[in-house]
Amino acid sequence: MEDLRSKLARNSGSSRIRELLHLTERPDMLSLAGGLPATEALPVDRIRSAFTAALDTRGLQYGPTEGVHDLREYVADRHGVTVGDVLITNGAQQALDLIARAVVDDGDVAVVESPAYLGASQVLQNVGASITAIASDDDGLDTRVLQEMVDRGLRPKLVYVVSNFHNPTGVTLSALRRGELAEIATRAGALLVDDDPYGELRFAGQPVPPLAAPSLVRVGTVSKVLAPGLRVGWMVGPPWLIDACVRLKQATDLHTSTLTQCVALDLLRDADWFAEHLAFIRGLYRERAHTLTGALTDRFGDRITIAPVHGGLFAWVRFADGTDADELFARAVARGVAFVPGSSFTLDGGRRDAARLCFASLPPARLVDAVDRLAARPPPPPPPPPPGGGF
Repeated sequence: MEDLRSKLARNSGSSRIRELLHLTERPDMLSLAGGLPATEALPVDRIRSAFTAALDTRGLQYGPTEGVHDLREYVADRHGVTVGDVLITNGAQQALDLIARAVVDDGDVAVVESPAYLGASQVLQNVGASITAIASDDDGLDTRVLQEMVDRGLRPKLVYVVSNFHNPTGVTLSALRRGELAEIATRAGALLVDDDPYGELRFAGQPVPPLAAPSLVRVGTVSKVLAPGLRVGWMVGPPWLIDACVRLKQATDLHTSTLTQCVALDLLRDADWFAEHLAFIRGLYRERAHTLTGALTDRFGDRITIAPVHGGLFAWVRFADGTDADELFARAVARGVAFVPGSSFTLDGGRRDAARLCFASLPPARLVDAVDRLAARPPPPPPPPPPGGGF
């Protein structure tokens, strides 16, 4: 039969990380792979009560494409903007998809960090962007490299960053580089996209002032602070972009679930409860991050370096002894532990000397067990057969 798929469907790649996660579904597998919140961090009882309250005419009806007004107002107040600057989406991932489709034409240049969040790379590839990856370090995207490329003629239409507790490296874009990045994007006439799902999860260090630029869109979500299953996210940006994304969203899904928007709003507006909840999950992740990085340092010593871990869900481990993380992954899975090799986050298959480890979803004792399995030496080869072909 003739292949009826569109060019987009034929060319869309699968997430390597989601493919790797299929290998981690064994009940005995200790997974450091997925970026999942801790089950203990999901406020089941509070969400249940919010669902009960939302089961009325408002929560069960169609709603405006822009989102429930009161939720948009809450987000607007948090960001110091007007309601018209806010669009509620099906998680942060839909916001990224809408932004890419609203801004990028086939062949337009989009800048990402390297390594990069794979979900952003996918949506940019789907719209035909010409992706330029800029190296990053422990201070985030290297703005000097970006400036040099712009000076040589690079003209990005869009620049994408995860400024707080980057996925996969966990690092935060420094205050100095935030200012430099805003200047570069503004002079280049590019839209600056700040994807911020982890900003509320700081448990160490000092907060960094948010990115600010004339052409900036911020993307947020409740997935990491309430529950991923609610699928409630948002974008905060200039009216021209919000208007374009509203029209694209109308054709996609009409609107984000009114019911889950009402549930999210109920929890977010309960200020005392939400503050207590954030304090709890920050403490939980602080303990788990400390446990994981401590165990890694104890077992691997100077064979590794670990990027600063001040929040979020991830530790980025770099091997200094020539270890190939892709090869280590295969051995680790056989031992019942999984992580994501660094090459999964690059366009060219590089960063084979690095790995992303999620500390959020396992309790401390199991994190230590996972590191023990990861650090285990491979068994020695079997001895050669005795001479003469004896048995």
